[in-house]
Amino acid sequence: MDSRLLCSFYRCTIESILTGCCITAWYSSCTALNHKALQRVVKAAQHITRTELPSMEDLYTQRCRKKATKIIKDPSHPSYKLFCLLPSGRRFRSIRARTTRLRDSFIPQAIRLLNLKNLSVKDAE
Repeated sequence: MDSRLLCSFYRCTIESILTGCCITAWYSSCTALNHKALQRVVKAAQHITRTELPSMEDLYTQRCRKKATKIIKDPSHPSYKLFCLLPSGRRFRSIRARTTRLRDSFIPQAIRLLNLKNLSVKDAE
């Protein structure tokens, strides 16, 4: 079969099931064993399609940044106030987390990813 067709099938079915709308909620709190299992699915698809596919980590960071950017652009979003800029205007204020459960949740992870990219509100708009 044509590798483009197989790659398209992977993206339309398997990747959409793996990522769905919940990847931003559950991926960061998965165990290392779960991360390996998900990555095995991607590697098997790479072997079948004979193409390089993005890893689950790359998909997670991409989707997380996209979701966080949408929240920053929408002042009516309930989580909008959690993304507040530092006085420099270039980085977002990190949320202090005492537990790993909170630290691994969406908002702190999204803030860390945005700060790594040095994305400001001006860039997001």
